[in-house]
Amino acid sequence: MPARTRYLSKLIGFYAIAIAIALIVNKPMMLAAVSGLFQDPRVVLVYGVMALGIGLAIVIGHNVWSGAAAIIVTLIGWLSLLKGLALLLLPANAQAAYFLGLHYDQYFYVYALVTLVIGAYLVYAGYRSST
Repeated sequence: MPARTRYLSKLIGFYAIAIAIALIVNKPMMLAAVSGLFQDPRVVLVYGVMALGIGLAIVIGHNVWSGAAAIIVTLIGWLSLLKGLALLLLPANAQAAYFLGLHYDQYFYVYALVTLVIGAYLVYAGYRSST
């Protein structure tokens, strides 16, 4: 596995694990924060700019489509890029409708668990290939 993929696997993996744990430990706060996201256009703008920048950085620096960890890293980059574009370009009502369609409060622990599993896999893959 290339050094860049190892680095990004560890970075994204640890980040995802930390976010998943924060979600599980602070469910009421996280639900309130995510639900309130679309109430403030300034927050949506900042979040969109950050997601776009992170997505562009990963896509430009790591557009690799071979090997499971590399593909996951690349997909995360593309999804972040698309999320950033959606937050910057879609009207507020379309963003809110998309969020409501996710049923975030109903599937909260599923989203947290998926994040945790992806994070754990990326950390494992990043360190497994280091040896």
